[in-house]
Amino acid sequence: MSEMALTGRELVKKVEELAATASKKEIARACGYTTQTKEGKERVLLAEFMNFLLAAKGLSMDGETTGSRGGRNANFRIQVQKNGNLLVGAAYTREMGLKPGQEFEISLGRKHIKLIKVGSNGLVEE
Repeated sequence: MSEMALTGRELVKKVEELAATASKKEIARACGYTTQTKEGKERVLLAEFMNFLLAAKGLSMDGETTGSRGGRNANFRIQVQKNGNLLVGAAYTREMGLKPGQEFEISLGRKHIKLIKVGSNGLVEE
């Protein structure tokens, strides 16, 4: 799967945009769910795409909602805590598919904070 494959809300939004005009295979390709075979041919990862789409919509194959507990869905808004910290909760990291120990570089803009993933080689991944 491409490192640029869409997940979460971005995936759902892209699927909704393309659903009326494209096949499942074309949508999966547009969302980055492809790989290259040894012969250099593109292969669409349709099953993986469908699993990520189900997860993004909060569903699983057994009919239960994803997540180990009930509670609120991520709404992509947080508040600065009294001690000045910003807490990015597990709902966000789970939706992005982040794993414990992954590192990010923090980039500050005039009105935003950007987290940039650092690769296993210590270099920033753009």
